[in-house]
Amino acid sequence: MTRTIVIGGGIAGLASAALLAREGHDVTLLEARAELGGRAGLWDTDGFRFDTGPSWYLMPEVFEHFYRLFGTTAAEQLDLVRLDPGYRVHFESDPTPVDILADRAANIRLFEKLQPGAGAALDRYLDSAIETYDLAVKRFLYSSYESFRPFLVPDVLRRLGRLARLLLQPLNKFVAGYVSDPRLRQILGYPAVFLGSAPNLTPSMYHLMSYLDLADGVLYPQGGFGTLIESIAAIARVEGVRIVTDARVTAIRVTDDRMIAGVSYVDEAGQTVRLDADKVVSAADLHHTETELVPADLQTYPQRWWDKRVSGPGAVLVMLGITGELPQLQHHSLFFTTDWGKNFGQIFGKRPSVPSPASLYVCMPSATDTSVAPAGHSNLFMLVPVPPDVDLGHGGINGAGSTTIELIADAAIEQVSRWAGIGDLADRVVVRRTVGPADFAEDLNSWKGGALGPAHTLRQSAFLRGSNVSKKISGLYYAGGTTIPGIGLPMCLISAEILLKRMRHDTTTGPLAEPLPARPVPPVTEPSESARQQS
Repeated sequence: MTRTIVIGGGIAGLASAALLAREGHDVTLLEARAELGGRAGLWDTDGFRFDTGPSWYLMPEVFEHFYRLFGTTAAEQLDLVRLDPGYRVHFESDPTPVDILADRAANIRLFEKLQPGAGAALDRYLDSAIETYDLAVKRFLYSSYESFRPFLVPDVLRRLGRLARLLLQPLNKFVAGYVSDPRLRQILGYPAVFLGSAPNLTPSMYHLMSYLDLADGVLYPQGGFGTLIESIAAIARVEGVRIVTDARVTAIRVTDDRMIAGVSYVDEAGQTVRLDADKVVSAADLHHTETELVPADLQTYPQRWWDKRVSGPGAVLVMLGITGELPQLQHHSLFFTTDWGKNFGQIFGKRPSVPSPASLYVCMPSATDTSVAPAGHSNLFMLVPVPPDVDLGHGGINGAGSTTIELIADAAIEQVSRWAGIGDLADRVVVRRTVGPADFAEDLNSWKGGALGPAHTLRQSAFLRGSNVSKKISGLYYAGGTTIPGIGLPMCLISAEILLKRMRHDTTTGPLAEPLPARPVPPVTEPSESARQQS
């Protein structure tokens, strides 16, 4: 059996380990921290439970497909509920918030109400988004780009002109061709943030994201996203994966002829362990993998490569336990400043600075899930986009973070309080924790302390994002949000499937057939006559 080590116990590492074990590999997964999940982590305190990372369940068919590969379903693994409204948007320039609903027709009526003619425009926009999304899933998202021959097919060739325009035109200009109301432009442009980018930097190809929230709807797994991680970890264990936590990999070992030899890691007791392997999959941050774990002369993506890349934003996370209920907020709430172009410029510009006020995101899962907060309390998670800069500092509990991080948190609480009409919000805080870019770098080895990974700009999308296999070390592969196809939980699941396809030299562009064949059973070898005599 092929001995394979997977580095990283986030969703991509767990999914990769499960798929490879199903394929017949002997898999050991090493996670540096005591808990699994990576960016999709958990924090429990005083009866509150916080998801410390992803909180949007989009592209449900990707999760469903992954589960069906193992002969199960999302319904069997998770308790999913549809959010309606899907989310609420608060605008600096307008005291009346806008609720995005779970129904396409309702959202078309909403757009028409906010701007005459915008309903029909949204209908056309969503038709384009769905067509682009379907093509992306069929031809691009599940491709390893090992060969470009599979793209020379009629449905791609006849759309080459349109695809070129979608790649070269930024999302903000594409959106402006459909609607003029600033609020609607922000709603259609915001998906760029899910991709770690800005509307003026993101190719309009990604307008396909609007299909997900405006037509397909937003789901939530009861119990939080930790239940998703638990379900995939359980699948991996059933497939035979050995999961080792508190195992911080310090080096990927390579033979003299540039083949994988294994890894070295530090265990829970502080001892260095050498583990041999035939293949290594790093689902850790790609920058960390290449610049810290791989010998300098064998780096496919050395520091000079990263110096020409654009990081997605950093983030200040603010987790708050609140007494009482907050009817002014939905499960998901977005707060958009009037000049959000300035916000993005401060994050991605040549002279980065912290936006104030900031366009920020608030999640209140207690609106949907009674298990995440004590009775009579609310659970709030705030995300403030900031430049990816570790010098902004660390967060902490009850105000113990760096001065800069705590001031950003204070400003976010005040902004939400004022814009949403919750005058006593700060006085009702009973639990508080902050996380800053330095925490992302220290805890997750995140490049520049970014919250997401490389931004989805034109030069960092599809095959231009990089490969999921080392060009210099035979047997070294990559998975996760920092490699193809990109950022987000669904993309991480797809990255695990692309990894398997790469190892198989499968150049097809669509999802694998469901279910996968059962895990091969090693043959039972009859002992030799001499062995029987010795026994």
